[in-house]
Amino acid sequence: GAAMLRELRRRWGSYKYRFVPWLALNLRRQRRTLRYVPESSQDKIIADEHVFETLLKAFKALFINDFSRQADILALLPEVKCQYLELLTVEQKQSKVNSCTHQGQHVFSPEEVLFNTLGFTVSRDRSSLVSAGTGVFVTKGFVRKGTVVSMYPGTVYRKHEPIFFQSLGNPFIFRCIDGVLIDGNDKGLSRSVYRSCSRRDQLGPFQMSDESWLTATLQNPLAVGQYVNNCSHEKAANVCYQEFDVPGHFPVELKQYLPNIVYSHDIESHLRCVVLVALRDIKQGEELFSNYYTVVS
Repeated sequence: GAAMLRELRRRWGSYKYRFVPWLALNLRRQRRTLRYVPESSQDKIIADEHVFETLLKAFKALFINDFSRQADILALLPEVKCQYLELLTVEQKQSKVNSCTHQGQHVFSPEEVLFNTLGFTVSRDRSSLVSAGTGVFVTKGFVRKGTVVSMYPGTVYRKHEPIFFQSLGNPFIFRCIDGVLIDGNDKGLSRSVYRSCSRRDQLGPFQMSDESWLTATLQNPLAVGQYVNNCSHEKAANVCYQEFDVPGHFPVELKQYLPNIVYSHDIESHLRCVVLVALRDIKQGEELFSNYYTVVS
């Protein structure tokens, strides 16, 4: 009985920050742990342009590294193919300078691509917090303050859309400022819904989202943000969440790396993403910690 009670308390402790009635009841006395931003424009640690540039840089590098698998896409985008061939040629020349024995295109793992492009790699591992389960660590390199260090994957729901059954016992639902919800659970019904929506939106060879975050083999290594644990008295927050709407001109060939999909596409709107931004320099080996609701002044 006592063990069951402890487990219930532990589950509630991780879920309550995303439970809207709990937030309403505790708004006054728990102001520090809540996200209270009068205007969405204030909820920006870095500019949207910087987020866009970082994602573009990382995704282009992943695309080029996986160039041989992109034939069907490039066949439909001849102008884009020429641009990537130029970038690939430059990369191969640089590789030959660094290695006299280089022959052909060397294919790196996605984690290696992230390190070579942004200077760090993040991955999931057992958290340093007792009973916290999985956490996210900087496993290689160095993260500078103001850097996009991760993304929060999942299905994006507008306020009126059905998410009740997906939310039961689900600690991976993130609530945005405007009430938009992102379900980052990679198991059960949430997993099935994401896959269904992703395949619904696929246009021939063009994938509009990344399904690999549902597996152990990530195509986009940044898509681990749902496993970042909340900070504690012993572990101060070193990252915070920032909402980002993907602009309409985002390259169609790179959407295959976006780990988010809208539940319903009957209304034209920008895809909502949430990124995690470093609040300070983060060294190799450090675990990422954030407030689920961060006050931005």
